[in-house]
Order: sequence, then C-alpha cells, then structure tokens
Amino acid sequence: MPFALYMLALAVFVMGTSEFMLAGLLPAIATELDVSVGTAGLLTSAFAVGLVVGAPVMAAFARRWPPRLTLIVCLLVFAGSHVIGAMTPVFSLLLITRVLSALANAGLLAVALSTATTLVPANQKGRALSILLSGTTIATVVGVPAGALLGTALGWRTTFWAIAILCIPAAVGVIRGVTNNVGRSETSATSPRLRVELSQLATPRLILAMVLGALINGGTFAAFTFLAPIVTETAGLAEAWVSVALVMFGIGSFLGVTIAGRLSDQRPGLVLAVGGPLLLTGWIVLAVVASHPVALIVLVLVQGFLSFGVGSTLITRVLYAASGAPTMGGSYATAALNIGAAAGPVLGALGLATGLGLLAPVWVASVLTAIALVIMLLTRRALTKTAAEAN
Repeated sequence: MPFALYMLALAVFVMGTSEFMLAGLLPAIATELDVSVGTAGLLTSAFAVGLVVGAPVMAAFARRWPPRLTLIVCLLVFAGSHVIGAMTPVFSLLLITRVLSALANAGLLAVALSTATTLVPANQKGRALSILLSGTTIATVVGVPAGALLGTALGWRTTFWAIAILCIPAAVGVIRGVTNNVGRSETSATSPRLRVELSQLATPRLILAMVLGALINGGTFAAFTFLAPIVTETAGLAEAWVSVALVMFGIGSFLGVTIAGRLSDQRPGLVLAVGGPLLLTGWIVLAVVASHPVALIVLVLVQGFLSFGVGSTLITRVLYAASGAPTMGGSYATAALNIGAAAGPVLGALGLATGLGLLAPVWVASVLTAIALVIMLLTRRALTKTAAEAN
C-alpha cells in the first residue's frame, strides 16, 4: 500500500482522538467553565453536527483544490481551533471551536477518502479504506485513553494543546506523502459538474449503502457512548475498568477494519452475510450477560470487531456506489458514518429516558442492527456488486 495512505491515517488518528476524547473530560470542563455537565455535553453534539454538515459542504467548496492543499488547510484550521479552545475561559467560544474543528475534520476525512481510493487499483478500495479508518480505531485504543490520563493529570486544557501539537507531524506527513498530482487533481479537469455529482445522491444503490452504513454506525455509537455506566454499575466493576473496556473495544474495531478490508472488495456479500447476524446476536447477548464482568469485557472486544468490520464494509459500498461522484463520494461516505455517530447517542439517550435501564442503549443498537439486516436481506444483490460489476 502507498506510503501516502499511512500519512492520511495519521491525520485521521489525530482527529479521531479529538472526536472521542471529550467523554472523559466533560466533568472537568463543566466545573472550570461554570456550566452544567449537560450543557458541556453540547460540545459533543456540536462536533457531531459539524461532521455531518461539514463533509459535503467542505468537499463541494474545495473540490477543485489540489488534495494536499485541502488536507493541509483542514489540519491548520483543526490545530488552530484546539489552540483557541485550550486558551479560552468562555464556554460559548469553546463551543464554536468544536464546530470549526468538526468542519475541518469532516473536510479532511471526505478528501482523504476520495484521495485514498485513487492511490490504489479500482478493486482495492476496501483495503485502502481499512488503512485509513485504522487511524480512528487506533485513536480509540491509544489516543483516547492517553488523552483521558493526560487530562486527569494535567488538566483538560493540556489535552487540547496535545492535539494541536500532534497536528504538526500529521501535516508534515501529508506534505511528504501526498503530492498534488494524485487524487482529485488528476480528475479536476474531467470530473463531472457539481450538480451531476450531487444527483448521484438520488441513485437507489448509493442511498441504500448510506442508510445501511448509518444504521450500523448508529447502533455502534448508541452502545459505545453509554458503555461506562454499564461497566461500573451493571457489571459492578471499578471505574478503572472503563478504560480497559474502551481499549478492548478499540482493539476489536482495529481488527475488524483490518480483516474486513481484505474481504470487502471482492467478497462483500460474505462479510455482510456472516458478520451482520453475528453482530445482532452479539448485541442481544451483551444485553443479557452484561452483569457478568468477564463476559462483558469479552463481548465488548467481539462487538468492536463485528461492528467495525460490517460498518467499514458498508462504507466501502458507499464509495463503490458513488463512483460517478469522484470529488464528492468521500463526503457521502463521511456523512453516512457521522449521521450514525450523531443519531446513535441521541437514540441511546432516549432509551435511557424511557426508564428501560442502563442497557437500553444496547437494545437500541440491537433494533438498529435488526432493521439494517432486514434491508440487507431484501437488497442483497444490489448492495454487493463487485468492483467490475459496478463499473
């Protein structure tokens, strides 16, 4: 695989760490800025909304720019937002910096997805995607726990400074690894008009892949967001085990993305036919045995593996279905990912509000996964066309 792919994965790692790190920092932020924890939670919501909106907007705005320029601009905006966030004593300004960070994150991921698929043969999009998304999964294994420890030891502002500093090697890697004669610059003169690329959103195959990707990712984030109280209250483990559970989930997700990436190009039907039912079964079993600590930790690893294996395969299907939108396809995949990431926690919270108990988000994940499986079963042939058939 090209060196540039790994440099893009480094940039995705930095941004993934920032996206997930707030889970352990909200109480400290709320205390220092004199707001409630619920209000501080708006920082997470603002980031999610910025990701959903930012992917297509940023991709459309910069579609004629060379990919390296777009990636560097996104990294600079991202770093600058974290510097301001680390210095401000005003919550409203911190909220604005999270929106700007999300826009930069969305723009980088959308361009990185489009660029990554041009760096490899047409039938290896899944493998390229697995390398790129490994940046996110490694962030959950290494970046998020490290950020939480750093924030606990030196304060939440130190974590923001650390993210800004990590943007420097990511930018250097992009400058060295991504040249202006690859990616979108190759097709800038011949790519379809923006109106034509946007019209691809009306094609049933693309809509199908995006909906399924959002459903699976929504289920994943519904359960993942509320994992901490399940570990400490349902399973009765000490708070330190929350980090262990998060690391196990991250390891599973890394393995899932990596293994699925080797199969999702030529054998997507196999991944979905086997992984989908196992994913649903896993959520149900987790809800039933969550009070048993060993079983819970093992299932967290397994569900990380299955959810990211199935989810990344579906996002690969988005990229294949959006082959007629070479500069916007990455933004469609990014939007599908982040619609799920934004809606899943909301649905999980609604489940908790109904009084169904701490396991309500896991049952929400089960329902979303079941809906996705029914749709997959009804549309299997259209969804799993190979690269050759798609072209």
